[in-house]
Amino acid sequence: MSSRPPLNCIAVDDEPLALGLVASFIQKTPFLELVGRFGSAVEALKYLHEHPGTVDVAFLDIQMQELNGLELARVLGSAGPRIIFTTAFSQYALDGYRVDALDYLVKPFNYEEFLRAAAKAQAYAALTASATTPALAGPEEEEYLFLKAEYQLVRVALSDILYIEGLKDYVKVHLSSAPRPLLSLMSLKAMEEKLPARRFMRIHRSFIVALDKIEAVRRLTIQIGAATIPVGEQYKDAFLQFLSRWT
Repeated sequence: MSSRPPLNCIAVDDEPLALGLVASFIQKTPFLELVGRFGSAVEALKYLHEHPGTVDVAFLDIQMQELNGLELARVLGSAGPRIIFTTAFSQYALDGYRVDALDYLVKPFNYEEFLRAAAKAQAYAALTASATTPALAGPEEEEYLFLKAEYQLVRVALSDILYIEGLKDYVKVHLSSAPRPLLSLMSLKAMEEKLPARRFMRIHRSFIVALDKIEAVRRLTIQIGAATIPVGEQYKDAFLQFLSRWT
């Protein structure tokens, strides 16, 4: 049995019945602890400002007066608790993804559906804790990274990455083990900072490649599987320097 403490949670909803239901679901879940329930996002924001860093998960309605759930999530940003939206409107799912929500529950939902979302929060907390704990063996700490994709934290082996493609605020991580790329909400620069420089190189404003996956080089393009990737002008010198050592 896990020895981890329960996740501190708040419930936010301007409908008393919906608020009571979510609060009761939190209270009956062993790995969750209800520390606050609020009838408006403004009340929740005040509590979070007065108790910084103490709330792990916010179960948050979207359509509320004064400040809606999406606006609250944007105000809190990455420093706030992880968000699980609870709403009657499915059309906000993409907006929920853009504010890095862990999950999106559409009303009416039952306890089984709630529990699946709560389990994602528990898994996210466990993976985040393991990712920030120094590895006992040095080489182990560079063998994988964690990416937020499709409302969950996904562990990705560095050896599985072929190349990464930047698309505005998103990256597409192309993997050798999957036919479809993994889509994650982050910038290519932030992705570059996560990767060990000895194994990955940015060769274009829109591409980072795994150096050991390069199959061929033709002028200023490289081949990785079926993909032909250009080398950008500002990255040319660094790539040619690498290439001179490779050859």
